[in-house]
Amino acid sequence: KEILEKYNDLFTVQWEGVVGNMHVPSQAEWEQLLTSCSAFLFYGMERFMSHILLNRLVAMNIPKCHLMILLDLVQSQQSYQRIANSDIHKSGLHSALERPTETAMLLSLTGVGCVVATQWYTSLQENAERLEILFQNLLGAGRTTGQTVHILQK
Repeated sequence: KEILEKYNDLFTVQWEGVVGNMHVPSQAEWEQLLTSCSAFLFYGMERFMSHILLNRLVAMNIPKCHLMILLDLVQSQQSYQRIANSDIHKSGLHSALERPTETAMLLSLTGVGCVVATQWYTSLQENAERLEILFQNLLGAGRTTGQTVHILQK
């Protein structure tokens, strides 16, 4: 919340989403947020793809989303247990598609212009530091989301 408030003026006036532990988004809410955004930030526990249904994502068309930042891959004992229980019901192929590289490829195929994602498991604090650095270096320099995407794609 602190980082979003600090850089709020650099973004569109229309921030939408779920912040903190307000509630767990439904599949319909995930889809609505993804299809209506120009930029999407996920800062959360475990793998981003463990929060959304794979078969629904691959059927989506998300060309308006120019930038997706996935600061995921954070584990706690509780999140690890949740993901372990969930993974029991998934095939090996399905689980493989939730890895960072495969996630970026799937998002690209749905139309997302640029994907910035963590590659290894990390802590919430390390992800907060990454987000701060990203915002300082790209958005803090007065660049628009489009300019930021252009820079990241180089």
